[in-house]
Amino acid sequence: MEFSISTKANRLTIILIAVGVLFTAIGVFTNMSDHHFATRLLTSGLVNSFFFMAIGLGALFFLALQYATETGWYAAVKRMIEAIAGFLPYGMGLLALVLLVITLMDGAHIYGWMDPETYTKGSHHYDEIIAGKRPYLNEVFFWIRTLTYMAVYFIFFRGFRMRSLQEDQVGGTELHFKNYKKGALFLVFFAVFSSTSSWDWLMSIDVHWYSTLFGWYTFAGMWCSAMVVLVLLTLYLKSLGYLPKVNDSHIHDIGKWTFATSFLWSYLWFSQFMLIWFANIGEEVAYYMMRIENFKVLYFSMFFINFAFPMLILMSRDAKRHAGILTFVGLVILAGHWIDVFIMVTGGSLGANAKIGFMEIGMALLLAGLFIRVVLTNLSKAPLTPVNHPFLDESVHHEI
Repeated sequence: MEFSISTKANRLTIILIAVGVLFTAIGVFTNMSDHHFATRLLTSGLVNSFFFMAIGLGALFFLALQYATETGWYAAVKRMIEAIAGFLPYGMGLLALVLLVITLMDGAHIYGWMDPETYTKGSHHYDEIIAGKRPYLNEVFFWIRTLTYMAVYFIFFRGFRMRSLQEDQVGGTELHFKNYKKGALFLVFFAVFSSTSSWDWLMSIDVHWYSTLFGWYTFAGMWCSAMVVLVLLTLYLKSLGYLPKVNDSHIHDIGKWTFATSFLWSYLWFSQFMLIWFANIGEEVAYYMMRIENFKVLYFSMFFINFAFPMLILMSRDAKRHAGILTFVGLVILAGHWIDVFIMVTGGSLGANAKIGFMEIGMALLLAGLFIRVVLTNLSKAPLTPVNHPFLDESVHHEI
């Protein structure tokens, strides 16, 4: 069945983008005289471009995981996963643009290690720790790594998508087994790049701090966000009468993935927090002290949202099959993970000067509108059911 963007969905994306532009403009004009204006503007750009890019990347990881494990149940929802992953090139482009502007502004008080004053001996702001990290944290190597991450992600996504569409035409198992091998290979790259990219783009904002769990923590957040978007998109299409081959068991499985990844993220949040807090080493605890002192309500409510909501509401079998419950919990979890990224970035770049205002909300709405538009457009470019997938029959008869 072919999908076409409804007038209602088209209006929604236009409204989101228009309101996003309006709110961002209000935020810009009302804060231009603020000493921290440039940093706040670029920080907001970094938060939102990374958040929505990470959803696409989480979907690409999930797609590769299904290929590598030769999973059968997911075939009926495969095109939704591909559509979400299809935002990745746009998200990476926006993120690269924000990072480029930040680099040209010597870090814009976001990446302190980019400021020449911090690593030049004799300067007033010389920092011995930053100078010691220059072999890794320098602009040239940073961009080599960044472009490598993005190139690898794009090449794998393009290959998966191209072979998926070819499979609709030629059938057989040759393309399937090629995706199986490529999926396993992608997971090898992703196992490294998902951590190192989070160090580069997020953890290096707090340049004096490090955590061996940070890469896994960031990965869990993007995976959970991708699962939430997948279940919301599937429920939306079902409500329009599409996806006749998707049954309650498919919805249940995606609900279980949402439930499981929420717990994974919560486990890693608590593990990182507990080990650092109880060790009470000054240079490690500083990361949490900054966030607890300035974002106490947001910080702990964010954890409560992303842990307690799934635990209390999605625990039962029936809840994982109920469209209203999944939609409500999904939207709440998604907002919680946006707050998580906001605190990770602004805690190190703006500290006590950070706040959520017109600028931050406007950019979030603008990117949300763009994200929805791209995903729905991707859905309209191919049949919603991969007709020649070798596991389609197994997926159609999936019952749990």
